[in-house]
Amino acid sequence: MEGLTLTGVLRKAAGDFPSRRAISISGRLELSYARLHQLVDAAAARLADAGVLPGDVVALAFPNAVELVIVFLAVIRARAVAAPLNPAYTKDEFVFYLSDSESKLLVTNAEGNAAAEAAAAELGIPRSAAFLPDASGTLELSLPSGRTAADGTALPLDTRVNDPSDVALFLHTSGSTSRPKGVPLTQFNLAASVKNIRSVYRLRETDSTVIVLPLFHVHGLVAALLSSLSAGAAVALPAAGRFSASTFWADMRASGATWYSAVPTIHQILLDRHATRPEPAYPELRFIRSCSASLAPAILEHLEAAFVAPVLEAYAMTEAAHQMASNPLPEDGPRKPGAVGRPTGLEMAILDEEGARRPPNVPGEVCIRGPNVAKGYKNNPEANKAAFAFGWFHTGDVGFLDADGYLHLVGRIKELINRGGTRPSSPRSHRPLLPFSNLSRLISLSLP
Repeated sequence: MEGLTLTGVLRKAAGDFPSRRAISISGRLELSYARLHQLVDAAAARLADAGVLPGDVVALAFPNAVELVIVFLAVIRARAVAAPLNPAYTKDEFVFYLSDSESKLLVTNAEGNAAAEAAAAELGIPRSAAFLPDASGTLELSLPSGRTAADGTALPLDTRVNDPSDVALFLHTSGSTSRPKGVPLTQFNLAASVKNIRSVYRLRETDSTVIVLPLFHVHGLVAALLSSLSAGAAVALPAAGRFSASTFWADMRASGATWYSAVPTIHQILLDRHATRPEPAYPELRFIRSCSASLAPAILEHLEAAFVAPVLEAYAMTEAAHQMASNPLPEDGPRKPGAVGRPTGLEMAILDEEGARRPPNVPGEVCIRGPNVAKGYKNNPEANKAAFAFGWFHTGDVGFLDADGYLHLVGRIKELINRGGTRPSSPRSHRPLLPFSNLSRLISLSLP
């Protein structure tokens, strides 16, 4: 069962590579896999002793910090559900996300988060703070007094065996075109997703990356952090807790990075800096990954020329625990600019309005199914009926598969008013493909 849960996959990596570097913050802290595993288990035991029960949702409002990594992994080890939230949300936004997820506990860093704490107080949700003073210290975690299960018995950590069906991660869709929908992802979904990502990019213990995206977003959390940790690879967090163009390459060199993953906006920022203030040397990268918005072929070409590494565009959604398709590494096949690659570890089909498959090069709705795909939205039967029709998850994106099996995205089916309980007969209008909504709020860009 170890390979069927994310917790089991990460435990195996810690056992295989105990002395290797797992997490670092440039110039400040470094944790080996053995040390990270020890800290996670200790924090999970604290959560269990404090009365966090299996299935409880624990909201996390942090910048990108080592404490967030430890607490996230501890929550899912305790069979609870981690719900990472954007620390820049307003109080009203926190009220919505905390209540919609039915959070039982809010955890922040030691500095706290005034908006999140005010929202939690309004909802009667207790708050905890986490702080790791140094690599050899104990994670300081203030917790409320414990509670027990309904039958009055305590549930210590050693009685909690992680199951593939456990919901481990609770996220929301972006809500750019409708009310945000809650997406429960299980241990099995996450284990399958990191396996797919690790496989397509051949991630191994000799790899290293710097995380440039927020860990409350599935791109940074799954593609960069969890996939690396599942491979025994190293992850570096920026000292400022966010992406900084002025320190990015120094952090990459210091950590011996072999790849990084980002959104097109960040790639463009790095290219702009390269043009005006080039680095004396760039690390030798195996590849650069781009996801979460469409990457212009010209930007791809400039990235490859500037940083001498293949750029692999990928396609992902929260409901698929992130990745659905990716261009392959050079040794595994051609990269096609303008295409988002081949399906990775799941089944993909282009369907018409009646659920029939479209032939190659004929556009239709992109639909998927596989072990990494969520089973449905939380408490939303109407959305589930539409999104999971014909036994497939319907992405809402319009595209086609070419003769080589590469996916080309064309647009997005417009969310029209549903009249008479029927779907529109055809995708009559499209909006620009995959906008990375509220980017300025998702990523605090520190420019030079």
